[in-house]
Amino acid sequence: MVSCQTSSALEACVLAGALLNRLDIKNGSILRLTKAPGRCAEDLFKGIQSSDAGVCCDSLKQLVSVSTDITFAQEFISRDGHSLLVRIVEEAQETHLILTHALTAFMELMDHGIVSWENLSTIFIKKVTSFVNEKAGDASVQQVSLDILESMVLSSRSLFQQIRDEIILERLLSHLQVSNQQLQTKAMALLMALLQTAGEADRQVSGRSALFSVSLCINMAFACVLQNIIHSSGVVGDEMAHHLYVLQTVRLNHVEARMRTPLDSFSQEQREALHSLRQAVFEMEGEGSLSNERRRSLCAKEFKKLGFSNNSNPGQDLSRTPPGLLALDTMTYFASRYPDAYSRFVLENSSREDKHECPFARSSIQLTLILCEILRIGEPPSETGSSYHPIFFAQDRLVEELFCICIQLLNKTWKEMRATQEDFDKVMQVVREQITRTLSSKPTSLELFKNKVNALNYSEILKLRQTERLHQEETLAPPVLELKERLKPELLELIKQQRLNRLCHGTMFRKISTRRRQDKLWYCRLSPNHKVLHYGDVEEETDMPPIEALQEKIPVADIKALLTGKDCPHMKENKGKQTKEMLDLAFSITYDVEEYSLNFIASSRTDFCLWTDGLNVLLGKEMSSESMRSELEILLSMEIKLRLLDLENVPIPDIAPPIPKPPISFKVFLCN
Repeated sequence: MVSCQTSSALEACVLAGALLNRLDIKNGSILRLTKAPGRCAEDLFKGIQSSDAGVCCDSLKQLVSVSTDITFAQEFISRDGHSLLVRIVEEAQETHLILTHALTAFMELMDHGIVSWENLSTIFIKKVTSFVNEKAGDASVQQVSLDILESMVLSSRSLFQQIRDEIILERLLSHLQVSNQQLQTKAMALLMALLQTAGEADRQVSGRSALFSVSLCINMAFACVLQNIIHSSGVVGDEMAHHLYVLQTVRLNHVEARMRTPLDSFSQEQREALHSLRQAVFEMEGEGSLSNERRRSLCAKEFKKLGFSNNSNPGQDLSRTPPGLLALDTMTYFASRYPDAYSRFVLENSSREDKHECPFARSSIQLTLILCEILRIGEPPSETGSSYHPIFFAQDRLVEELFCICIQLLNKTWKEMRATQEDFDKVMQVVREQITRTLSSKPTSLELFKNKVNALNYSEILKLRQTERLHQEETLAPPVLELKERLKPELLELIKQQRLNRLCHGTMFRKISTRRRQDKLWYCRLSPNHKVLHYGDVEEETDMPPIEALQEKIPVADIKALLTGKDCPHMKENKGKQTKEMLDLAFSITYDVEEYSLNFIASSRTDFCLWTDGLNVLLGKEMSSESMRSELEILLSMEIKLRLLDLENVPIPDIAPPIPKPPISFKVFLCN
């Protein structure tokens, strides 16, 4: 009985100690709750209602710091504290500092998901929106207001509609034109949330905000982005890079419907567009006086010269989706926008031998498909994507203008390769490589893209391929293969040590939810003795926090398994919402008899490979990532080349040369 009482007393002490010493990291400092959450919530609830502005402001400031703790948040919300914050905002009689603290605390409390966003009053929504619409408002108040509106838009369709009707597009876009990068980022976040939530019906609406004439909104946003972000001297942060990527994806996906729609042979408009390609380059004199049969024969002949496979019914060439009608759009745009270049392309090739001509229509259809694949048209934006092309923010007709440059490049490459019809696929592979390599250099204008892609001619592509092949080249002589096998264990050990060193250095991870926030970051690193994983929340500016600042820890001995992809608990919870890219970057470790898990989403495939390899090493398992295999091959190649340096240009036989028989004199010598 005594032992039971002692055990209960010890458990109570431990629980009390945990409550009294609850830690929270915020803004680089460690805050300590010296009271139980319930008592602290009661004191702050009273302090906020104080008639003394100083006491009220201090209480709100402390509330911001402690609201990140879910236990405290539950206690404060149970006292209807969130409603008190709503009233402060609705009345808006306080100073900007008090308003900022009130809005920030409200945002932190709502982030826990205890209270539904649907419960907010129309007055509150209008008030928060008015802060954003103010011409000379306080930047701190506007930042938090933008944050709150973004969460509302992402949480509810009805709230989206209210905010859509209240927000003024010109005022929202004006926040992109300021020098305050945080305010720019918050404004972009709200704009992207509105654009992504808008349905097809909303996209056609033109109301007070003019927001959901989406084309107008995107064009205005592109102009602001190009002038104030792309061409600015400041560094584009990770969060802004993600929003630029989303904006680019949303705009490119406007042509998805055309890409997935085949040509309708009964559509008069589409038939006229198809015939306009023929009429733009071939003489039409006297066509009206020809008989129907003669006219059809002439049209078939001209469509053949244009490069259509089915010259009697060219519409069948555009029945495949993708690229569908988008291929027709790009061809007609090229013919109308650059008539001289179009005529030169068609007439030049129609005068060549049949086997040497570059078929315009067939090439255009395939090129449009290649552009769709490279630009990932039709794919939804990834929650972790951040790769954007500055070139796309400087043009209105992005896909069409890119096509006009690349179709002329294709004709140039065709001639450089001296290609025939049998080489069509090879030429298209080279053109794809030319486009991909040029876009990877991030050109900032179409003119720069055009110069770079034309400089990357066929001979340059061959040189690049040869260089890359030399780096990967491995001689397959059996003695060399045997040497490789002997070197592998030593090099694998080197890679293992590098992985563990990387884990000891640590990595910053982003918490992914339904909304992206700059301050939701955490850091994880391995202890120097490789026995404990330490982790905890950090700020974005943090470089490499000391282990002491990371309050949570997991002994390596307690780790039971490493899970990746769709097997991860956090991927199962959000089943149906995650993208393929997110699945490829997700991994988890289970510990304590698999009851608990620590969930990760790597920022890149490189970090994913480094961490999964390192965790496998800690668990005594083999490394299996593609990064490890690539690095092993590179190290083996370098080591073998160094060891065989003296044998350059000396052929290595497949089998060892036979050992000659001892000479007769040698035998005589042995006998003596």
